[in-house]
Amino acid sequence: MKTLSTLSILVLLPTALVLAACGEESANEQLIGAECATVADCDDDDDDTPPLECLTQFGGGYCGRAGCSADADCPEDSLCAVLEGANYCFLVCTDKADCNQNRDVADEANCSSSVDPISGGEAKLCIPPSSGA
Repeated sequence: MKTLSTLSILVLLPTALVLAACGEESANEQLIGAECATVADCDDDDDDTPPLECLTQFGGGYCGRAGCSADADCPEDSLCAVLEGANYCFLVCTDKADCNQNRDVADEANCSSSVDPISGGEAKLCIPPSSGA
């Protein structure tokens, strides 16, 4: 009987963990930092997450938010930073691959430590290319 209980736990535990994680979307699933042409490209179809803007001032567009004044104004896994004289919410990253799951090669974003969050501290952020316009 004890072996059956241990076996049951081993089978049910992974299932429970998957179900517990189902309600949480990663930043990339929320499309933060994704390439876009219109705001519709930034809609993750999840009514629980606030809508993102398509920031077309960046090359390939960038799903995020403009006009933030604090990190609390940004979606989870993104931070508020100043770039080119304006405040934007940018995706937090560890390396370049984190930034480009939803971007074409021609408009890849860079994982940069040269743009600091306005809250201070050190973090790498996914910085999209300039529009070239």
